Amino acid sequence: MPVYNEARTLRTIVARVLSSPVPMDMEVICVDDCSRDNSWQILQQLSAADSRIRVIRHQQNSGKAAAIRTAIAEMRGDIGLIQDADLEYDPADYPKLLVPLLADRADAVFGSRFAFNPQRKVLHYWHQQANKFLTWVTNILLDINLTDMETCYKAVRADILRQIPLQAQRFGLEPELSARLAQWQIRLYEVPISYHGRSVAEGKNIGIKDAIEALWVLFQCRYIHQRFTTHSDYYILQSIRKARRLKRWTNSRFQHAIGRRVLEVGCGIGNFTELLLPCPEIVAVDNDPFFVERLNLRFGHLENLRVLHGNQALAAPATTGATGPFDTVLALNVIQRLADDTTALKNYFSLLAPGGTLILMVPAQPGIKNHIDESLGHQRRYDAGDLRQKLLAAGFTIRNMQDFNRMGSWGWWISGACGMRHLSQRQMRLFDALLPLAKLWEYLRLGRGLNLIAIADKPK
Repeated sequence: MPVYNEARTLRTIVARVLSSPVPMDMEVICVDDCSRDNSWQILQQLSAADSRIRVIRHQQNSGKAAAIRTAIAEMRGDIGLIQDADLEYDPADYPKLLVPLLADRADAVFGSRFAFNPQRKVLHYWHQQANKFLTWVTNILLDINLTDMETCYKAVRADILRQIPLQAQRFGLEPELSARLAQWQIRLYEVPISYHGRSVAEGKNIGIKDAIEALWVLFQCRYIHQRFTTHSDYYILQSIRKARRLKRWTNSRFQHAIGRRVLEVGCGIGNFTELLLPCPEIVAVDNDPFFVERLNLRFGHLENLRVLHGNQALAAPATTGATGPFDTVLALNVIQRLADDTTALKNYFSLLAPGGTLILMVPAQPGIKNHIDESLGHQRRYDAGDLRQKLLAAGFTIRNMQDFNRMGSWGWWISGACGMRHLSQRQMRLFDALLPLAKLWEYLRLGRGLNLIAIADKPK
């Protein structure tokens, strides 16, 4: 709860929050943004009277967004819900917001003032139209269909909320948080809420300046500062997910070797898993429980897919349920991140049926390793001779080994020379647009590939 000069309503709204019919434990974090009235004194009194209330004070006025960032850093619960300190929003609506989250149908829920709701105070027409216009712009830029982007009531899973790098000031929080949640591609729901807006005389101070700021924040989130999470691997996988033509091109290089019972190691959020779905049986394994959860939410209802949490080296496959034999083991951009890639290859070999196939893709050319490799957790890049020796030592016979994405290796080298440290959605979209040129580059065999793709068999 951000607080700034709300002494007239503070006791009332805190009492309503604490008495709301919420079926779980609650803490109320009130951040006083250097109020000039006696809001801080009231907060101290309320906190002393109820241990569920925690109070923090900013030494200078920094705006609503700064107060929310402070509260996010301090929260200890599983769900974060934003509550203004005035009386415009009714905490009696909390159960509506929480039901989709507690039922595990949503990761974030917005309370919409413009969806059908039981109570809505009639206020200024142009203020409502401005809100609807900003919501429309949000929907256009981010390809979603909200009815109320500017709503205060946003309930979000705490583990997601903590990983959103919020930067906006004042009331730019609402468009920024809405944009970032859309970019996360999580399950976003809306529920109707009551709204009892206050007048200018009562302290309403949002104007045209804030509408312009909101538009600028949306533009920045969409086109300039596109990094929507501090989870680097998730950001990169979502970036790759946008490059759909690149994924299909990559898949075309080994699709013919995929069997009927497939083990995918290092499945991530399912960028390649979705291309495997026609297979009769798929087991997908990843060591990040968040990725496992995301993929289960996408495809967990399908009977031919099991998504498991386990070590990508599969040192103990029985503990994860990834037991063989499999017709195919697919490991795309996995073993370069493992401390012991040799043992991992032997483990993959043991999980294959006789005559089964390992499909491996790894980064090539050790000489172009750069800061992006480090950010991706790459411990090494491979040359063909080294990879061949490791496959043979694990017991495989090599059917095919090929350079892949020759044009991409030049882009990788240029990115390293420019000091870049991360892959971005902008880069992936650009490469996806240039894919016809990349295919021509590949056909002409100009230079060495950014990756090596190996298809290796377990002897019958």
